[in-house]
Amino acid sequence: MSTSAPSPNRLRLGVNIDHVATVRNARGGTAPDPIRAAQAAVAAGADGITAHLREDRRHIRDADMETLARILTVPLNFEMAATDEMIGMAIRLKPHAACLVPEKREERTTEGGLDIVGAYESLLPRIARLGQAGIRVSLFVEPDAAVMDAAWRLGAPVVELHTGSYCEAVAEGDGARTAHELGRITRAATYGAEIGLEIHAGHGLALDSVGPVAALPEIAELNIGHALIGEAIFVGLPQAIRDMRAAMDAARA
Repeated sequence: MSTSAPSPNRLRLGVNIDHVATVRNARGGTAPDPIRAAQAAVAAGADGITAHLREDRRHIRDADMETLARILTVPLNFEMAATDEMIGMAIRLKPHAACLVPEKREERTTEGGLDIVGAYESLLPRIARLGQAGIRVSLFVEPDAAVMDAAWRLGAPVVELHTGSYCEAVAEGDGARTAHELGRITRAATYGAEIGLEIHAGHGLALDSVGPVAALPEIAELNIGHALIGEAIFVGLPQAIRDMRAAMDAARA
């Protein structure tokens, strides 16, 4: 068995299990179990697990987060709104990371990046509280240089670039818009890394769109959920994760 360390250039894959819980909650029972999905994802090669505990609890529940924090053998990325309730829960559960995201009650899933420029003053003490508790703070943001500067001033070590607009352009077959949106991601990743931020990316990434983003050397981690859970219906979750891992590795190579 090889004992060599993973390549420092290896792109990490965080698997978001929210929509396993969405299916569970549609019937109001206990199946499918998002905890079982998290364990299967880890066994298939996920580098971390992401779960978003929304204020409206529409998918992940408090008990899910408590169980994940207790049993996971890989980092837990706790996606949450920047509210006192959620910050208090994160401080209690001590996940590896807390990713601050926007929430709107009418949305199906998180849409768009967090307005960290407009919400700077309210975010500053909340980010400090999480950092003081030993939780690594990530900000889910739009790919923009001014936003990278604001994240740095806020003291957040990580930004996750919102890739939704790029993925929509790929799905629509709009080559010009795809190039434009990929350019935004590329410039933000380059600039953010230059000023000392760790760069992650996510939202909407699928096998047909992940390659160009995964190829960007400044990006350290991708967080992917919906595409994996959707593909799992047809090939199973472990195979869906292995296929995504292969696509990421091929792009990074």
